[in-house]
Amino acid sequence: MIVISSRLAATAFASMLLVSSAFAQTTAPATPAAPAATPAPKMAPAEKKAEKPRTAASLECSKQADAKGLHGKERKKFRSECKKASAEKAK
Repeated sequence: MIVISSRLAATAFASMLLVSSAFAQTTAPATPAAPAATPAPKMAPAEKKAEKPRTAASLECSKQADAKGLHGKERKKFRSECKKASAEKAK
């Protein structure tokens, strides 16, 4: 009888622990709280600056870097040198 009682008590205790965590998780309210008088404008998380159109030299250097399989710092260095060489040829 004591074995059954201790098992029953252990099961009840474990159940309480498992169920209490399920009840602790609340859901978001269905309707948002009253908005402030003038809410601040929301900005996009990845809002970019106005991009300049890429030059033909820049695109060509990127294609060459892709063909060579360059990535990271090596790609950046290659493109920089390539664009400088293209600018010197144009002069």
